[in-house]
Amino acid sequence: MKKIVAKKRHSIRKSQGQDLLARLEEQIGPSAQLFHADMIEVLETNADVSLFLVNKKPLLMDSGTWVFPTLKGAVQLPFPERRVVVDAGAIPYVVNGADIMRPGIVSVTDDVRANAPVQIVDERHGKPLAIGIALLDAQEMRESTTGKMVKKFHHVGDEIWNLEI
Repeated sequence: MKKIVAKKRHSIRKSQGQDLLARLEEQIGPSAQLFHADMIEVLETNADVSLFLVNKKPLLMDSGTWVFPTLKGAVQLPFPERRVVVDAGAIPYVVNGADIMRPGIVSVTDDVRANAPVQIVDERHGKPLAIGIALLDAQEMRESTTGKMVKKFHHVGDEIWNLEI
């Protein structure tokens, strides 16, 4: 991912914030209310995704087709939906930006859908390690024994994580 440069930021209207949260609710359900705030700003950048500041923190991202919490958003406001749980052996690879392969997956929540964002969490603490795009639905992931299951999108230490505002 190229270096992200913040160009400008501005508050969005209340109705735009409601639309944003409605799109987030399509992805993570009622947990979207965790991200409700009086002040939501859009951060204009040179990135492929739009970043939204919730109470001055980059907690949401919008790809144009979906809205999902950033990794910082998932860490600060944990939510139980859209989880792919990986074992301890996969953690060093995940935090360095690797895609998620089937042997490292311990469990998958039922709401995981192909081509939709998911949070990758560790087995022991349930802490989010990365955000990825699922390549298969939950049932297909469980039935598979090999191969790539989740494509990495955003991880600790990448451009979105290190963005300074």
